[in-house]
Amino acid sequence: MENTWVANHTVRSDFDLVGLFSQSKHPSLLCVVIFVVFLMALSGNTMLILLIHYDVHLHNPMYFFITQLSLMDVMYISVIVPKMLMDQVMGVNKISAPECGMQMFLYLTLVGSEFFLLAAMAYDRYVAICHPLRYPILMNHRVCLILVSSCWLLGSVDGFMLTPVTMTFPFCRSREIHHFFCEVPAVMKLSCSDTSIYETLMYLCCVLMLLIPVTVISSSYSFILFTIHRMKSAEGRKKAFATCSSHMTVVILFYGAAVYTYMLPNSYHTPENDMIVSVFYTILTPVLNPLIYSLRNKDVTKALKKMLNVEFVFQETIK
Repeated sequence: MENTWVANHTVRSDFDLVGLFSQSKHPSLLCVVIFVVFLMALSGNTMLILLIHYDVHLHNPMYFFITQLSLMDVMYISVIVPKMLMDQVMGVNKISAPECGMQMFLYLTLVGSEFFLLAAMAYDRYVAICHPLRYPILMNHRVCLILVSSCWLLGSVDGFMLTPVTMTFPFCRSREIHHFFCEVPAVMKLSCSDTSIYETLMYLCCVLMLLIPVTVISSSYSFILFTIHRMKSAEGRKKAFATCSSHMTVVILFYGAAVYTYMLPNSYHTPENDMIVSVFYTILTPVLNPLIYSLRNKDVTKALKKMLNVEFVFQETIK
């Protein structure tokens, strides 16, 4: 028995990712769809980053935060999707323990950072709408850099806390992870030791990770709604609602999926449902974010039209 346990820990250092494609009746078609979605997410977010960088009219705190959001989306979809697609094409589904730990750490860091970034974006909208005259002072470049740096730092704390503990548990059961990447709850199911205390601590950690941003977001939007209600200008109310509704759409999509994954009891979870929810906020959300912030934002659409017109004129000049 002891020899079997040792062999299971020393020889088998890799995991099998039993992911989306094993659940699909048409895995090749699903692979193509995910690849197209991945390209859309990369191109959409990259275009938004470049557009904000090159258009001086978009050089303000709100778009600085949107740039960071797009950067996080590009990074965490790149942490998960390329390996998943390559495994399907190559016909393998293995991931080594170090690769699994690195993927877990990067994913937790990026998602945790996005939690806090969405709170910083809500605070930015609160200052812009409720204190417009003091906005350039309260949200100067230094303050924005401090807020963004804090978001990245707090996100990395989440990664540094959960990843080492999760990966040091003994895995003496099946090495099959019923997921398409190394997400903490899916990996924890493979442990043969009692993880109840750790799961409780992880739950409390996730509550804090969600509670602080949600408190900031709900407080900010309470003041924003009160201020909008008192606005006499219909145009001002319309612009404020348009800006805030885009942000709230992203918040609801992202936080809703996170609450399901990390805060609902195990009785509500099945491997199939967990994968569907994870697809929603790891693959679909990065595609939707640039669409939400561009199609519903007149400044971004105006800058995009301007850039396209410049390129068209440049091509006509060459001809």
